[in-house]
Amino acid sequence: MSKRAVILAGGMGSRLRPYTVVLPKPLMPIGEYPILEVVIRQLAFYGFNHITLAVNHQADIIKSYFNSGDKWGVSIDYSLERSPLGTMGPLKLIKDFPDNFLVMNGDVLTDLDFGQFYDYHVADSQMFTISSCRRIQRSEYGVLETDEDGMLFGFQEKPVVEYEVSMGIYMLSRRVLQNIPEGQAYGFDKLMLDFNKAKIPVSVKQHKGYWLDIGRPDDYIQAIDMYEKNSEMFLKD
Repeated sequence: MSKRAVILAGGMGSRLRPYTVVLPKPLMPIGEYPILEVVIRQLAFYGFNHITLAVNHQADIIKSYFNSGDKWGVSIDYSLERSPLGTMGPLKLIKDFPDNFLVMNGDVLTDLDFGQFYDYHVADSQMFTISSCRRIQRSEYGVLETDEDGMLFGFQEKPVVEYEVSMGIYMLSRRVLQNIPEGQAYGFDKLMLDFNKAKIPVSVKQHKGYWLDIGRPDDYIQAIDMYEKNSEMFLKD
């Protein structure tokens, strides 16, 4: 069965400077491959044979590297944003979607089984499915709890808060496209708020394995270290 994926690769990578002054963020190396090549190799392994790269910033460099995708046994084409359209806006530029397709950021290091995630979404006839991960955030500070008179009634030393967060990996039904405006920036956050307001159900599938967004320099260094020690966890071919 043919599987379609869209990889969002048009960001400027401003949080990852100075690394991204020369290279676009999707081409930042993780071990022997750019992070976007790791993603494409993973998708190819799980049967995604048609991949569209939504590009903007330094698009020509990305196109020169990936070309038609023959090297990885997939068909790669490109959707060029003339101006930044956020995470969901670029989808309105693409006119040949199948009934269900995957959308993801191009700077994610994960061991997610993309094929299983695809099947989960399709089997339940979901409109929108988010791949999520649990994250623990430890405060660097002692937290004061005060009342309206400025009197202390509680104290927590560097408390820990646990969140369930989006991994930047989604499965969509083609029906979602009718909720995305044309020709304007429109992000995942806005779509989720609009869906909640309209009471449109959104499925969340929690991933118990590894996930890291390499958006910041510290995360990028961590991703390099993780990949070099465990490359077989991410690339199984």
